Amino acid sequence: MKVVMAQKILQANEEIAEQNRKLLDRLLTVNLISSPGAGKTTLLERTIASLKKDLAIGVIEGDISTTLDAERIAGQGVEVVQINTEGACHLDASLISKALQELDLSSLDLIFIENVGNLVCPAEFDLGEDYKVALLSVTEGSDKPAKYPLVFHEARAMIITKGDLLPYTDFDLKAVEEEIKAANPAAQFFVTSAKTGEGLEAWCLWLKEAMQRKRGLSAIG
Repeated sequence: MKVVMAQKILQANEEIAEQNRKLLDRLLTVNLISSPGAGKTTLLERTIASLKKDLAIGVIEGDISTTLDAERIAGQGVEVVQINTEGACHLDASLISKALQELDLSSLDLIFIENVGNLVCPAEFDLGEDYKVALLSVTEGSDKPAKYPLVFHEARAMIITKGDLLPYTDFDLKAVEEEIKAANPAAQFFVTSAKTGEGLEAWCLWLKEAMQRKRGLSAIG
């Protein structure tokens, strides 16, 4: 009975996600997923600072409680909508649908969804995004792709964060990259440091190219 209920929940979510996808037809939408403390908000701050001169950006912030991350992102001068899940471990398509009503979609080029810190549940729920992007900090250890395979399989891009700390950890960067590429050959792989700026230019270029592809497909459609 629990399996049937889970299937119904996911099916209902898929239907709303498809509605979101149609609404976001001309916008690039990126769903950022990581465990707590991996550096999503800091990476997002640096990314917005690099892109906001060229692209109009909106952000949907997902947290169990507080508005701390949303306040940080608002400091970048972009539109932000806060979602507090009040205990739920992930965002779903229904919550995103409501948040989209608070954004001026006609004026935006790019939307980031910063999901609740969790490597399990967010991977299972389609929000209507173009891409899931998984973040893994070097301080978390090299075993996470093996322990939480779904999110790394579903992600279109994989970002290693806190790369400046590599010399001080036993994180096996080569092994992680090989494992992820074996399971998900299409995934882009970035090693970044918000502190030093390492990898941020390549990450932002990838986003710009994804935006251009999206606009091209939308124009054809």
